Amino acid sequence: METPVTINSKLPTAGTTIFSVMTGLAVQHKALNLAQGFPEEDCANDLKALVTRYMRKGLNQYAPMPGVMKLREAIAEKTQRLYSGNYHPETEVTVTAGATQALFTAIAAFVREGDEVIVFEPCYDSYVPAIELNGGKAVFAQLKLPGYSPDWDEVKKLIKRQTRMIIINTPNNPAGSVWTAADMSKLEKLTRNTDIIILSDEVYEHMVFDGLEHQSIARYPKLAERSLIVSSFGKTFHQTGWKIGYCLAPERIMAEFRKAHQFVVFSVHHPAQWALADFLAIQKPENTLPEYYQKKRDLFRSLIQGSKWEILPCQGTYFQLLRYAGISDENDVAFARKMVLEKGLAAIPVSVFYHKPVDKKVLRFCFAKNDETLEKAARILHSF
Repeated sequence: METPVTINSKLPTAGTTIFSVMTGLAVQHKALNLAQGFPEEDCANDLKALVTRYMRKGLNQYAPMPGVMKLREAIAEKTQRLYSGNYHPETEVTVTAGATQALFTAIAAFVREGDEVIVFEPCYDSYVPAIELNGGKAVFAQLKLPGYSPDWDEVKKLIKRQTRMIIINTPNNPAGSVWTAADMSKLEKLTRNTDIIILSDEVYEHMVFDGLEHQSIARYPKLAERSLIVSSFGKTFHQTGWKIGYCLAPERIMAEFRKAHQFVVFSVHHPAQWALADFLAIQKPENTLPEYYQKKRDLFRSLIQGSKWEILPCQGTYFQLLRYAGISDENDVAFARKMVLEKGLAAIPVSVFYHKPVDKKVLRFCFAKNDETLEKAARILHSF
């Protein structure tokens, strides 16, 4: 018998993501799924009709590698209109197969063996594996409770000669916190006269509440000149399954991004790009999305009032953090699993968003659901 092939895993601690685990449990036990972050509402019929139209027109072969020019122009126009950021659609805008691919490609393009990347925790789960697959080392700065805000003194201590990149995420998934102009000013000062690249995950840019403004990197010229900005249409137009996002960066940085992009995915779903370009001309997400999701947030929070759950601040995204310290001493992974099995409600334990579990007895709930679903979830939460 031949000796089995030896596999030395590049991700030895990685398993099935918690999102797949909790969604699988929810399906198996017919539980309400407020775990995985996808809208319950379908995308607009007009948008679906546009995709069909372009399929029937025969636009079913490869799109241009950087994306359909009409869509890149629409993205550049939106960025200039909202943030006064100027990006040339020819050389500084690239359409990607979702935000996660854009994040991976940005890391692959710039992070070399031995480079360090500063990551703010809790963080989206794709950052660290992408860093490690490309030979880098993640270095962690914890966002501070109760507001999950950055500690800039801690960040300053982490910056070294090996620091190649800083990844930021505002509004933050899972915390729902939103960075301020003061945060951006401090980031600018810390990176001035360095070769540090900033990778800014802004997929929830249109979900900022209570009159706050999204502080896009695009607003800050000194930051923008060293940064890649990643965003997504999936969150904005309720079609996460289409996996279409984009990346913005100055020409010199974008040239390197595209070198990697062409070999990671090459191009993105062609007819959907044309459809999104048309849809952006008639649908301005910044006019409707903040109010739409703030109403969802406010409804969910009001429905939970009077329960034993502690409602933590939520300034943006479509995630609400709830603390159960007054209910149980169990760790959050065990408690989340028990909640599915015994109560029929799925959420995500926040400790999994740290490289070493930090258990604050907090779960993440997605409120991008219809009112009936949120009402059912609230009744379950009141039953504890």
